[in-house]
Amino acid sequence: MSGGTVLQDSSLLSRLDRALLPLEKATALISGLAAFSLMFLAAYSVAGRQLDKTFIAPFLDRIGLMDGPLLGYVDYIEALMPLIAIMGVSYVQREGGHIRMDILIGQLRGRLLWLFELVSVLLILALMIALVWGAWAHFDRSFDCARPLCSRDSSIDIGLPIWPSKLVVPIAFAVLVARLILQAIGYARALWLGLENPVAVPLIQSIAEQAAAEAEQLEGGK
Repeated sequence: MSGGTVLQDSSLLSRLDRALLPLEKATALISGLAAFSLMFLAAYSVAGRQLDKTFIAPFLDRIGLMDGPLLGYVDYIEALMPLIAIMGVSYVQREGGHIRMDILIGQLRGRLLWLFELVSVLLILALMIALVWGAWAHFDRSFDCARPLCSRDSSIDIGLPIWPSKLVVPIAFAVLVARLILQAIGYARALWLGLENPVAVPLIQSIAEQAAAEAEQLEGGK
């Protein structure tokens, strides 16, 4: 078993699963760093607001540091939100971390379970393909290299180009589409062959198994 609830073997499907995983980890890392950076932006803005009222404000202004609160603070937050909210979605899907009806699905076994999982993944896949198309069209309307900074629109306060934030959405959704295709194949394979523990799909863990996995992670971190 892999580090989560996803089994691995030497099959082509499992190799594709492992090949996609580093990309998903990278996008999840970017999402985490974006969230972490908000703390520094907030600290810089608040510190600048407070230090601007003190006797050292002229000195800070002379060296170009903390000249009042951070200009465009809201604009930066808006630009970072797609990174925070969307970039890690495929990694969470791979690990089976999204909210789901485990109380109901957890009671199913065998081919019936794989059928329900396959149908749900196919429905999500159809939705995500439509969202990739729509998100790319939304980005394309904003991107124009004939204009300054290649942008047809910008943020209100400091004129920050919006197209990079819009580009994040179809990229993240495209990675999720690739993950959903692999999971659909994994569930279809399990349904066809009647497998008990298929590879490349998140397996449902019992409460005891979840507790054991968490304990193992804690012991490994020591």
